[in-house]
Amino acid sequence: MPMIEVENIRNIVVTGHAKAGKTSLVEAILHNSGAINRLGKVEEGTTITDYEPEEIDRQISLSSALAFCQWKDHRINIIDTPGFINFLEDTKGSMRAADGVVLMISALSGIKGETEKIWGFATDFNLPVVAFVNKMDKESADFQNALDGIKSLLNTEPLPLQMPIGEAQGFNGVVDLLDMKAYTYADGKATEGEVPADIKDRADELRNVMIERVAEADDELLEKYLEGGELSRDEIVNGIKAGTIAKQFVPVTCGAPNLNIGIKELMDAVTMCLPSPVEMAGANPIKGINPKDDSEAERKPSEDEPFSAYVFKTVADPFSGKLSFFRILSGKLAPDSSVMNASTDNKERIGQVFYLQGKKHENAETLTAGEIAVVAKLKGTSTGDTLCDASDPIRYETVKFAEPLISYAIAPKSKGDADKVGSGLHRILEEDSSLDFHMDEEAHEMILAGMGQLHLEVTLDKLKRKFGVEVEMKSPKIPYRETITIAADAKHKHKKQSGGKGQYGECAIRVEPLPRGSEYEFENKIVGGAIPRGFIPAVDKGIQKAINEGIYAGYKMVDLKVSLYDGSYHAVDSSEMAFKIAGSMAIKKAVEQAKPIVLEPVMNVNITVPDEFLGTVIGDLNGRRGKVQGMDQAPNSTNQKVSAAVPMAEMLTYANQLQSMTAGRGIYTMEFSHYDPLPKQLTQRLLEEKAAQEEEK
Repeated sequence: MPMIEVENIRNIVVTGHAKAGKTSLVEAILHNSGAINRLGKVEEGTTITDYEPEEIDRQISLSSALAFCQWKDHRINIIDTPGFINFLEDTKGSMRAADGVVLMISALSGIKGETEKIWGFATDFNLPVVAFVNKMDKESADFQNALDGIKSLLNTEPLPLQMPIGEAQGFNGVVDLLDMKAYTYADGKATEGEVPADIKDRADELRNVMIERVAEADDELLEKYLEGGELSRDEIVNGIKAGTIAKQFVPVTCGAPNLNIGIKELMDAVTMCLPSPVEMAGANPIKGINPKDDSEAERKPSEDEPFSAYVFKTVADPFSGKLSFFRILSGKLAPDSSVMNASTDNKERIGQVFYLQGKKHENAETLTAGEIAVVAKLKGTSTGDTLCDASDPIRYETVKFAEPLISYAIAPKSKGDADKVGSGLHRILEEDSSLDFHMDEEAHEMILAGMGQLHLEVTLDKLKRKFGVEVEMKSPKIPYRETITIAADAKHKHKKQSGGKGQYGECAIRVEPLPRGSEYEFENKIVGGAIPRGFIPAVDKGIQKAINEGIYAGYKMVDLKVSLYDGSYHAVDSSEMAFKIAGSMAIKKAVEQAKPIVLEPVMNVNITVPDEFLGTVIGDLNGRRGKVQGMDQAPNSTNQKVSAAVPMAEMLTYANQLQSMTAGRGIYTMEFSHYDPLPKQLTQRLLEEKAAQEEEK
């Protein structure tokens, strides 16, 4: 592929809520630009950017994919991203490599919860946005509703660059409001003409709104406009770009990829409105840290600068090994060269570099600033790492991904596959930073955590396909705890004689409750040598073993103090083992007298929902034994933020239920807060389960 000037590069993410039509739009862009000669379909599993078997089966994007095309004198690097709520962390990571966003909005459903979250990502990364209102050919399509949603739900000004000619079955083209030309389509081909008379007044109105907003974004243009002067086309175009980059408004286009309507107009809008890497760096300087002295460092998107690149995605490819997707932020990179990983302080050997068109590789020669490409088999490089020139290093800030929301215990269907499960999942975790996999030592379970049930199901499908391991998924054990509520005394004498040397150890202890979070405290109050000093640690070990295994309901006991104050020993028969047993039996007796209870983990939950669903969500939280702590208006939004304390046991599948309750528009985060007493009826159920398990044994 010929080298292109950095000023003519556009790096975009195509994003939006699930089923908004992102992949179909990318397919249409590639086809219109001549990058592909056959238009694939999501329903047939033939699109360029949805190529993984799990994506083809489910007909949704599950992972970001790369594509590229030439449009007029520009190169457009495209990242097609997932829109389903479970996979938006992948979308977030990919935005780090972009200079602009094409935000898909359905003309049917308008702004959804995923759209609002994606808008938040774009705001965080300071990325300008062009909106594309899709599905204008479908029944109930409503262009104005989409514009209203942008204004009310995204809290920004929409700037229509086009308006539809007809809607639903009557949709057959678009009006270009900049040049006031109509493009009507038949069989995917456009015919240029005059604006239809029946929508001319509306087109004039929208064009005047466009010019007013452009003028308001620039003091000189505003002065000229207020004085009655006509703005030239170039002034309008420059004003649109400046206002878009400054995020004063969002240019809006519309169309229907399946009919090939509005695609070329969108591509023109991308090259006109969204910035090149140079323009983006002018608005948002490329800053990092010099790892030598932690001082601030800055780069420019020029091939004359020292090389630096950010790795924004990793894929475990069964044929090519590990693939690292990277964006060059400065300098240039040639195949067969050495670079430094500033995040790990290790050198990496760069072999062949290539572009990706979906899953198809195209070899690249020297790459320059602004380009997005892929390299295989980097040994010590992960998502979020910075590659750079070793003689002039820089390290860029990495994207922080959300903590997993839902956890399941997993077990291999074949007992001998436990090691294969672990090694396979660790490879998959290299691809997906929003997953977590660990062994719960207390419950003796492998725990896989992610952003939702579908996220975990897709992960396990990959595990089976790529590594040949099948696993079963079940709800993880809740890490309940036990404690005591009053002080109590107990003693136990362990005495055993069976010929030869016997066993003897006696101890008397007192247990007392401690404040929450105090765990365990042991105090030696022995005086006068009732128990020799050398046997005291054995008593402590016996007590700890018993409380760690659980005395009352089978869960670790916490928040108690044990005082050893008396005992006796035998000069010949006493041993560490005898006192260890005496300690464990004494603590069991003491706990029985100390009115034990079960504690359950309580989570801090923060939920963001549209105002219309607030009552439903709060009612549901009450039904989950939750306690609402507060409510606030979300910044720059009509959404409400609810904070609540909710037992972990009630939140295991909350991600699915929240989506159902809020039509996909609710989002939440969750973290551990504290332990509270478990209600008596639920404690009784746990005790019955424990009794049943012991009976089975």
